[in-house]
Amino acid sequence: MELRHKPRREDLQPSESLCDHCVAKCCRYFALPLDTPKRWKDFETLRWFLLHKLTSIFVEKETWYLQVHTECRELLSDNRCGIYESRPIICREHSTADCEYDDDWTYDLFFESPEQLSEYVEARFPPGRGKSIRSPRPGLPILRPK
Repeated sequence: MELRHKPRREDLQPSESLCDHCVAKCCRYFALPLDTPKRWKDFETLRWFLLHKLTSIFVEKETWYLQVHTECRELLSDNRCGIYESRPIICREHSTADCEYDDDWTYDLFFESPEQLSEYVEARFPPGRGKSIRSPRPGLPILRPK
């Protein structure tokens, strides 16, 4: 079996389309920005997202994202759009000038499971940071002369 090598973006001829060599990363997931979690409760919502199949959470340039790994229902077997002429505006505005064709997908943080997120939260918000689970020690009673 012959391995097909993907040409570098800069090696394509002006008449060639980048999409002819692409695996359609942009049509295989979508990512939505999230509010930056600041409290333990915020992370519980993110953990809930990760309990669903085909989801991940990543942080890129200090912005948190929910990523849903699901293929567009109109993606054809040749990685082309099945509704190209009537595709949504977000697809029309997408440009190959800054697409993910040669992106290696490295993120500042990446979570694929609720367990990974829990480990991160435990490291960031250690239990009892400066607090004890015990009740405060009662002071000695003050004895006053009668």
